[in-house]
Amino acid sequence: MVNTQFRPLTINDYHRMLESGILNEGDRVELISGQIFNMSPKGTRHTVCTREIFKRLLNLIGNLADVQSQDPITLPNNSEPEPDIVIAKLRADNYVNSHPTPTDIILVIEVADSTLNFDRNTKAALYAAAGISEYWIVNLVDDRLEIYRQPESSIYTTTQIIIPPRSIELPHLPTVNLDLTTLFPPQIT
Repeated sequence: MVNTQFRPLTINDYHRMLESGILNEGDRVELISGQIFNMSPKGTRHTVCTREIFKRLLNLIGNLADVQSQDPITLPNNSEPEPDIVIAKLRADNYVNSHPTPTDIILVIEVADSTLNFDRNTKAALYAAAGISEYWIVNLVDDRLEIYRQPESSIYTTTQIIIPPRSIELPHLPTVNLDLTTLFPPQIT
């Protein structure tokens, strides 16, 4: 009888696959709980929304924190996802020595259209289990912001829905407010 179960990949396994050329930096994959997942193709609304959030956060936050877009973060559960946006604490090494880890992360933002269920379920459980204190989903299906807070085990115990036009204060950056009024690109007709 053949054993069809595979052991989960570790982050070191994943990095060795990159170093050896099995995976390439341009491959649209991410490591989630020891498994390699293909990332969904990005539509124009997703691309525009992610770009606009990134530009606005860079302008709003300045030198108060590090804003990253679609870059890896390292989580303790054999995961190295690439969220659409991450706000991380400033670090002296500018993240040269390692990707941000949960202790570095202020906020994770995923922009969701075709990935909405994956982001609400798999990604939310992943981020909660890692202790990410605040997770946002920019829901392009319903044009609203979903805020997840207070992680316990693999769930967030508090959820809040914000519907534009409104502004939202960024966690741990009380002087920074993100205006949601024009955050959501027009629906494609």
